[in-house]
Amino acid sequence: MQDKYLKIERFLNACEELVSGKYIMADTKISEALKAIAASEELTTLFDAVTSNFDYAGAKRAYLVHPAAGASSRGAAYLPTERGDVLAFIFCLLVEFDSGSMRFNDFLLRYFYEDGSYTASYALFADRMLRPFRDIIKSCYPEASKNGQTRYLRKEAESAYAALSEKIAIERTRVARLDIGEADKASGEVLLSEMYAAVGREDLQELQALLVGYHYYIYSIGATDANSEELFALAEKLNG
Repeated sequence: MQDKYLKIERFLNACEELVSGKYIMADTKISEALKAIAASEELTTLFDAVTSNFDYAGAKRAYLVHPAAGASSRGAAYLPTERGDVLAFIFCLLVEFDSGSMRFNDFLLRYFYEDGSYTASYALFADRMLRPFRDIIKSCYPEASKNGQTRYLRKEAESAYAALSEKIAIERTRVARLDIGEADKASGEVLLSEMYAAVGREDLQELQALLVGYHYYIYSIGATDANSEELFALAEKLNG
């Protein structure tokens, strides 16, 4: 039973990364999601069921609207109204992208054109098509969804703490090289060393308190830069 949910969690994590991830990783994550389906008996059964009588060719004609002759190359894409058909339609699209029988880049710019950018077009596609697909699967397996989301959020937190550690280390070196008084350098080092320790303990409450002090300190000496701003932004992301 536990193995069953772990396999579904693996798929849900891949879906989560598809929805919230970057265009540049989309090919890899699509492949991971399909491999996770193949590895799970429950998911294989589900997708076999929803695709068994699904007219994919007809669905493409109905939901992928091509531009009129002589018009711009931009079309429009829609989702079916039935939940099972949504699963079947998106699954079949992902299979075509993964196999190369439909060029993903061309699909994005034709049906989800946004500023001529693959990144922006992918974000639109993820929000309008991948997000509903993910949410339907999550509703089918609420227990696996809950566990998977917890693990995904934990992974995100670990990544944020690691990034903060790196930014704090850079900041310590930067402050030590500033052309300021030794007392000011020492104050900065105390704050940064305590912040580094708080990150190591994953003590978010203490970290936030220290960040307030460091924010006041670095602005008072007029020494903000891109690294310090990124440090504050990362901490805000972790807090929110």
